Amino acid sequence: MQNAKCKRRRHPSDWTGRRSHCILYVPFLIALVLSITAGAQQPAPTIKITSPLGRTDLPGKVRFVARVTTPDKRLPTVVRFYVDQMLLASDTDGPPYVAEWDDPNPFEPRSLAVEADFTETPTVRDQLDLKPLDVIETAQIMSVGVDATVQDRDGHYVRGLTPESFDLREDNTPQAIETLSAEDVPGTFALVIDSSQSMARSIDSVRRTAAALTNYVRQSDEIIVAPFKNGVFDVTGPTRDHETVVDAISAIRPAGSTAIMDALITVATHFDSSAQRRVIVLITDGYDESSEASIDDVIPVLKRAQTTVYVIAVNGIAGISISGQDLLRRFASETGGKAFFPWNAAQIAAAHAAIADDARSRYRLTYTPTNQRQDGTLRKIDLAVKNQDYVVRSRTGYVAPSPPPVRATLEFAATDSADEYVDLALEDLKVIEDGVPQTIDVFREAIAPMSIMVALDASGSMTRAAPAVRDAVRTFIGAVRPNDQLGMLMFGNGVSLTQPFSLDRTESLHGVDAYQTGGGTALYDALSEGLVQLGMRDGRRALILMSDGRDENAASNGPGSLRRWDDVLQQARELDAAIYPIGLGSNVDRARLTEIARLTGGEVFFAAEASELQRHYLRIVEAMRRSWIVGYTSTNPARNGAWRKVEIQSVLDGVRVRSRGGYFAPEQ
Repeated sequence: MQNAKCKRRRHPSDWTGRRSHCILYVPFLIALVLSITAGAQQPAPTIKITSPLGRTDLPGKVRFVARVTTPDKRLPTVVRFYVDQMLLASDTDGPPYVAEWDDPNPFEPRSLAVEADFTETPTVRDQLDLKPLDVIETAQIMSVGVDATVQDRDGHYVRGLTPESFDLREDNTPQAIETLSAEDVPGTFALVIDSSQSMARSIDSVRRTAAALTNYVRQSDEIIVAPFKNGVFDVTGPTRDHETVVDAISAIRPAGSTAIMDALITVATHFDSSAQRRVIVLITDGYDESSEASIDDVIPVLKRAQTTVYVIAVNGIAGISISGQDLLRRFASETGGKAFFPWNAAQIAAAHAAIADDARSRYRLTYTPTNQRQDGTLRKIDLAVKNQDYVVRSRTGYVAPSPPPVRATLEFAATDSADEYVDLALEDLKVIEDGVPQTIDVFREAIAPMSIMVALDASGSMTRAAPAVRDAVRTFIGAVRPNDQLGMLMFGNGVSLTQPFSLDRTESLHGVDAYQTGGGTALYDALSEGLVQLGMRDGRRALILMSDGRDENAASNGPGSLRRWDDVLQQARELDAAIYPIGLGSNVDRARLTEIARLTGGEVFFAAEASELQRHYLRIVEAMRRSWIVGYTSTNPARNGAWRKVEIQSVLDGVRVRSRGGYFAPEQ
């Protein structure tokens, strides 16, 4: 195609005179087009979140890091950091691009985002969803994992072993190895870096040491940078970005005192349990001056977290005391790791390579312990190789999970000196379990629906009172809340379930209409059957029993029930259901009705005449509506099934609290 300036002129001399100019101009145009095309295909700037890629729950601020990449070395005018679409911070002073963030609750999901603006390029963005943290401390005993290395006499790693090659014991009891793997699985490396004032002269060496280690970590591994003084601070990661790790290490400034053991506990207890392998690399001068924890506190925590510890002691072995050396070696040996005391660059590099090689040259064994008790005890692991030419190295034990906390929840009612129900606040109460004050963490009105069993004495002696009984129970049925389940049974010579639990009040009224009298008084059997029916229900439960007599047959010369009183008491003690007895007339067994009401946290009522029954039934409705719930975590963690006496007391004068009086601890 001809350029406009090279059009052929009518005079031949004009064309000849411009031929050389056109020949030179065409290559220039081609070059210009190519350069424009190349510019159009040039990669656009990008931004990427490099830390955190997960949650750690470590204390202190989290370093929220973004990496900006541009093909022409341009810098963005601003980088903005967002948490859940809310602006956290802006960075305008060039790389590294970092914002400090307080992760308020690592057990909730969070959305992180970053944006970068450029003068002549559209805004670029990256987003990351952080999943809630799953902390290792919540794990139960199902199976135990053991990482192990096996070397021959020359120090070479041995591969190709099978489960039959090993002998595994827990507390001297043989265990069956269920799985054995030599796969090179990803790991989480926590660089726990001493940044106390005692490290000031060595900080440059420490930075080089920590940064160099990242060269030996694979792309699939995650790294956490956790500097510590008298506490862990400015955590970076988890991340897989090498530059982010290097920047974090470069930002460390030595100051303050040293608390190695406290730092190890902090990091070990906050590993995400989803990490397949957990490795701590401790870089320190070995001088601990301010830890509250001792070495005997640290080792069980490291074992419980199933963490392998490697130690790099800066300044070599000559710079650390004998006690410091022993301390560092123990961290490593009891967790299946190694301790290194390099004193020059070559030895540091060798230590890095050894750590990386050791971490990757591991067998992973799993077994289900024969001892499944959750008792928080230290369990000793002995792992040996049957070939005596081989040496195995693994952690020496683990700590079994502690039993879950014992939660207690009790329902109670409170009345004043005039026997009127009173309203309470949390500060009005004290809870004492077996003589030990407890901290209430749940306090609310008892408004949940109830299962209520109505037991009516239909013996021959109730014939004259039958009309008043029907009227009183009809009134009670009308007063009960619509969402409460009602059941009904009647007892004379035996016990008859006339209505299973139901919300249909028409059925309940039909049951009352069917009330007929005759025979003896199977009082104990009625209580027992009512408790059996309630035992099949969840939630709040109550048994309302009305009777005018004692447990006796129709001839009044023998018992009316097959069950004994002591059996009924035991049944009532084991089931959390309040019993409200109503005794009619002068022939009732006041002592026993009072006893079972007190035992279950109910209330007993006595009526001289049948006309008083309606008032007592309505009082029971009020009692069930004016109840409260307290809950707390017991200071006694034992799960032994024993009865625990609980006193709920009011600090208000004249207030009386009525409750079941305790609970049975759960069993292991």
